[in-house]
Amino acid sequence: MFWVPFLLVAWVVAAVACTRLCLAAVRAAAADAQEPAAHDLTLYEAAFLSGGPARVADLTLVSMARQRRLLLAHTGWATVVDPCGRDEMERSVIGAIGPQGQSRIAPVRTAAAAADAVRHLADRLVGAGLAVPDGARTTVSAGVRQVRGAAAAVTALGAAALLTPGPTDVPRTLVALWFALPLALTLSCLVLARIEAHPYSRWASPAGQRLLTALARRADDSGEDLRYLISVAVRGVRAVGEPDLRAAFAHRDRTG
Repeated sequence: MFWVPFLLVAWVVAAVACTRLCLAAVRAAAADAQEPAAHDLTLYEAAFLSGGPARVADLTLVSMARQRRLLLAHTGWATVVDPCGRDEMERSVIGAIGPQGQSRIAPVRTAAAAADAVRHLADRLVGAGLAVPDGARTTVSAGVRQVRGAAAAVTALGAAALLTPGPTDVPRTLVALWFALPLALTLSCLVLARIEAHPYSRWASPAGQRLLTALARRADDSGEDLRYLISVAVRGVRAVGEPDLRAAFAHRDRTG
């Protein structure tokens, strides 16, 4: 019965990891279940729910460039034309460019994405039940990693029990079946976690995703400029149509 201690350890590892993942999933589901109040997304909110802080920074840069208040050169430089920002996001971008009025696009984008204005926007969306809290996502992700590790540990313990020489009155096939039980538990948890997580995006809660879908439908009835910015908010800089702007962001991607 030398293999029994291996089996006990395998069960403990599998049970602890699966329990932690289940608890994390329940907490995340409870957070997603809150019903948000009626809400019409702003462009910045749509950008955050679609692509996070970096998408908000990109949208702000594109919006200011289209209004000729910011020059985004194809060489990857941003130059301030109008130093008066019209909202917190624009002021964050202008502040990130600095007092010289000119900077590379990559550090501007990074600084603007980390600005207080974006953090406040994220907090409001989380509070409204439209965005996924960082803590909930991190906890579930950590739980999935633990269960994966538990599955590997159970497999290793089973192999060790089968390969360790010693007398036993139990067929090795039956020993393998005993270890298959905790392994099946961990793999089942991973499958369920995958099924439950699949409909969720990285940033938007289910309610947030529904509002993004409604915004995309409303875009068809909007003016050209608004429809363009909605497309950038939802799809990112790949929706940028102007060749010079595309070149500016492509240069940013290569250097940033």
